[in-house]
Amino acid sequence: MRIEYTALSLSIPERVRFRYRLEGVDKNWQDAGTRRTAFYTKLPPGNFHFHVMACNNDGVWNQTGAVAAIVVPPAFFQTAWFQGLCACFALGVLWAIYLLRLRQISRQMHARHEERLAERTRIARELHDTLLQSFQGLMLRFQAVYELLSPGTAKEELEQALDRADEAIAEGRNAVQELRSTATSGNDLAKAIRGAADELVGEGAPTFRLDVEGVERELDPILRDEVYRIACEALRNAFNHARAQQIEAEITYGERLLRLRIRDDGDGIPSDILEGGRPGHYGLGGMRERARRTGCRLDIWSSAGRGTEIDLSVPSSIAYSKSPRLQLFRKKAGARS
Repeated sequence: MRIEYTALSLSIPERVRFRYRLEGVDKNWQDAGTRRTAFYTKLPPGNFHFHVMACNNDGVWNQTGAVAAIVVPPAFFQTAWFQGLCACFALGVLWAIYLLRLRQISRQMHARHEERLAERTRIARELHDTLLQSFQGLMLRFQAVYELLSPGTAKEELEQALDRADEAIAEGRNAVQELRSTATSGNDLAKAIRGAADELVGEGAPTFRLDVEGVERELDPILRDEVYRIACEALRNAFNHARAQQIEAEITYGERLLRLRIRDDGDGIPSDILEGGRPGHYGLGGMRERARRTGCRLDIWSSAGRGTEIDLSVPSSIAYSKSPRLQLFRKKAGARS
């Protein structure tokens, strides 16, 4: 910016000297000599006052001087609306990066769950088609030998061995069914947890209550199985070791989180066992491993005489197999068709 100024002198005008100062920019007066132009670069937007004084050829300064008001308008990139727009754009980019990363993590977790589901199904099929069938064939052979034996101690011992073998085969079939049940057990997590609690309720057992909040959503099969097993371990600890009077479980189907909380009013868990687990027992450690393996967050709070609370949080992108918006869209599309 260039500012031109002058002063009248009828005797010797070329000897008139000047000094000036721009408020907000110059801290002191600038001695311009006989020059009648002031230059400023990179002035910020705002209102300024330019002061100038003159001195005649006798060295007498005019103490009043002259003042000019100067307004520097902001450029478009210096306006508040442009800066706000840039901030919104930056936040939008960060949000898009976050959603992209969240989608990648969700895709990786679902792919990992699908791999585990396929592997479990394959193992169950192999156990059923090979090991269990072979055991069943051996049982038929032993049964034939049993029929050939005459009554006596040997036949009684063989009968007991056959009974135990039948129990082992039944347990093996139950294990195979559990491996395959993940894909076909449905979506009712609350029903499964209530069934697990009913199996633990007996004479003198604490009362149990289960609450469900939110609209039930379809869960990823593998993750549903892991959440169920964590809940079963927590319930077993509460029923068998806490000496509690009341046990509560709560399932919350939220938009951002699937949350499972189990709490009791029992004796609590000692701090050393809460941190490192009980020697020879892997309940707490197994719960933490399952949560860590599936991308969940598991928090356990407990203190002596104040009970225990277990809080399992699962991000919705991992927990729910389908988005509710996508399901709604499909329903509408089906209605139109």
